Amino acid sequence: MQLEQPRLASFACHPPSKCSRLHQIKEDEGRSPFQRDCDRIVHAKAFRRLMHKTQVFVAPDGDHFRTRLTHTIEVSRVAKSLATTLCLNADLADAVALAHDLGHPPFGHAGEEALSEVMREYGGFEHNAQAIRIVTELERQYIGHDGLNLTRETLEGIAKHNGPVSGQVPFALAEYNRKQDLALDLRAGAEAQVAALADDVAYVCHDLQDGLAAGMLTLAEIGELPIAGPILHELNSKHFGVEQDRIAQSMLRALFKSLTLDIIRTSRSNFEGLKPQTVDDIRTCGRNVVGFSDETIASLSKVRQFLREKMYRTGSIEIQRQKGKKIVQTLFSEFMNDIGLLPPAWQRWMSDAGTDAEKARVLADFIAGMTDNYAIGVYSDIGPVA
Repeated sequence: MQLEQPRLASFACHPPSKCSRLHQIKEDEGRSPFQRDCDRIVHAKAFRRLMHKTQVFVAPDGDHFRTRLTHTIEVSRVAKSLATTLCLNADLADAVALAHDLGHPPFGHAGEEALSEVMREYGGFEHNAQAIRIVTELERQYIGHDGLNLTRETLEGIAKHNGPVSGQVPFALAEYNRKQDLALDLRAGAEAQVAALADDVAYVCHDLQDGLAAGMLTLAEIGELPIAGPILHELNSKHFGVEQDRIAQSMLRALFKSLTLDIIRTSRSNFEGLKPQTVDDIRTCGRNVVGFSDETIASLSKVRQFLREKMYRTGSIEIQRQKGKKIVQTLFSEFMNDIGLLPPAWQRWMSDAGTDAEKARVLADFIAGMTDNYAIGVYSDIGPVA
């Protein structure tokens, strides 16, 4: 039975009464503005490319390891369920979740590190800011404007995925913020906070699952984690003799449920204590109102440390990371030296760019949009040149 959206809380983000898109359009009668945002994101080329972008494993041999696309779908489902339960706008949470990883370059965080390094003197690179650049400029499929023309509320949630943007604002965010003020110094609405937490829940549980499947983690090692040990002990006691793979999957589902229930309980307690009445009360309260309990935050910190030591920084993954960084850095250098190596459309955009910073931004856009397989193929083609 599908959980129906209850009446929205007063501090939830209600669909705007007038169009909040940069380019004014008539909204659909059959879809809310945020549902329309979801549809526009899912039909974007950048969304389809997530299928071949790294989550943890680069171009994995197995069929069951997660990619950016499968991760995004999982985050979307968690965000929508949490928002519904908390009487928040599930469609807005869904839209933010669907777009949250669009700006990731190939090879995961290794690719981002590489682009950040080569773009340091040209305005920098940051994947949340790149997601904004994609949905406001780089997707070119509508007559009359570039970008997907999403609502301001969805754009705000994407921009503030990691919280308020303070200090030096990334290039892409600063560029768009001059066109439409996203109040970058304030917190995002509760729906965007939900999407960020859904990301945490999904990647922690699913990286553990992928680590087990890859043979990089053992169930005994995971059982040593305070957040997982009691669950595993109870399952083994109740189901003695059951094959360990079934125990592992049951443990991960129980952990998943425990984390989402913790968010619900903690957030409801925060709502009761702060008594927000409007969306602006959420944005200006000085801290996130949707969150984990302090105990769970501490436990998740240990899980992340465990994953770094046992999985993310192990020999095989580290070799993949370094190869990915080298590919990205080499492509940037070779394209900057010879634009003839680029596809025709990108050659034109490079020719139209005036300054070195503008040329570098075009290259960052091109490389960030690559899938792992495409980047590897292009690198192989220009390898003799490089």
